[in-house]
Amino acid sequence: MQTDCSADLFGFAPVERRAVVAGFDGGRMSSDAGALLLGATNRAIGLVERFAACFTDGRAPELTEHQVSTMVGQRIFGIALGYEDLIDHDQLRHDPTLAVLAGKLAARRKDCAPLAGKSTLNRLELGGAELTRYHRIAWDGAKIEALFVDLFLEAHQQPPQQIILDLDATDDPLHGHQEGRFFHGYYDCYCYLPLYIFCGTHLLAVKQRCANIDASAGAVEETARIVAQIRARWPEVRIVLRADSGFARDGLMSWCEANGVDFLFGLAKNVRLVAEIAAELAAAAEDSKVSGQAARRFKEFQWSTRDSWSRPRRVVAKAEWTAGAANPRFVVTSLRAEDAEPRPLYEEIYCARGDMENRIKECQLDLFADRTSAATLRANQLRLWFASMAYVLLCALRRLALQQTQFAKATCGTIRLKLLKIGTLVRTSVRRITFAMASSYPYQREFALAHVQLTNAAAR
Repeated sequence: MQTDCSADLFGFAPVERRAVVAGFDGGRMSSDAGALLLGATNRAIGLVERFAACFTDGRAPELTEHQVSTMVGQRIFGIALGYEDLIDHDQLRHDPTLAVLAGKLAARRKDCAPLAGKSTLNRLELGGAELTRYHRIAWDGAKIEALFVDLFLEAHQQPPQQIILDLDATDDPLHGHQEGRFFHGYYDCYCYLPLYIFCGTHLLAVKQRCANIDASAGAVEETARIVAQIRARWPEVRIVLRADSGFARDGLMSWCEANGVDFLFGLAKNVRLVAEIAAELAAAAEDSKVSGQAARRFKEFQWSTRDSWSRPRRVVAKAEWTAGAANPRFVVTSLRAEDAEPRPLYEEIYCARGDMENRIKECQLDLFADRTSAATLRANQLRLWFASMAYVLLCALRRLALQQTQFAKATCGTIRLKLLKIGTLVRTSVRRITFAMASSYPYQREFALAHVQLTNAAAR
């Protein structure tokens, strides 16, 4: 008797004389059961609902199937789970896990899925700051920017004595003819030049910008907005700005000095600066020759440019000799000697800013913040905010639920792979929705602990 074959089944090598076949016929199953933890995290901090409140819906309610809050949550959860493209949602709109997260198990109309497809989500992203005839959903950029800072402030039970705000610009390569597209010589590509502001792992601001500007462009305005919002809640906190030499501009430093904000910026080396530490470089070279290893000396001095700075400022120099060559580095700061001596100022405080680059990599590589393929700059800004909110959500999950686990310092990509991607069979009855997760899942202890922590956080 001939074996029945199906075009929908995939055959693989037999095992112990048994045929191995596979097919997409499992019914209500999902590969993202761990996303239930994202839903619990969202309930603890209220991210999706508050983000959705930044939008204005001008559609006729009686004709609306998918609410803005549902679409916003669908987009954020999708990005957090690794689905960066809108086209993915033509299948995901039927996913039972995302339906549970959205709180919508069925559509009102028989011809609709519970969640939105790519076309509906695309209309959400193409909205602007005002309602128009063709764009019936608008968003308020000022409210969205303020929400990032509010979420940061609420993450602290007590005001800290001091916070360090890290600023950095990075490239977002473009592969089409998007609005605001310019060639950037340093990155050797057409790109955007977004500005990021972090405090530790917390994302406070992300601004999409054209690439034909200085790296520090708009930094004063963004910093002033964030500092004002922080001080309204924490009036006594000491704030320090930290950034590389691209932000060592007199306008930003003068604003800091006028508003009681300290700064620590890298300073691009030049002939005059190197001449200031000639003796220290010679001494470091002698030390390196004797020890056979790299050697460094430190020196501080008051310094000013010939015409671009409005006043002299404290400069700390690292006179390093390594691999048989000089490697001088400089920083400019408003911090006084009693705040930090030259060596710890450079090695312990300034060099720590490198961790911010890891956070930017998480946003771009793990959460697709560089997927800015919409035609307009405003749509690409909204896409960047969606990716950034997914980052904030995953950071909240790590902070609230994973501190006592091996994932306490894991990247967003690792958390997704090991904690969110869980195969499950979803059964729905009159009284219960049951997720029957894979019994062989290796991180059951971490999942259980995260669930307990999030339950406690939601109850507080």
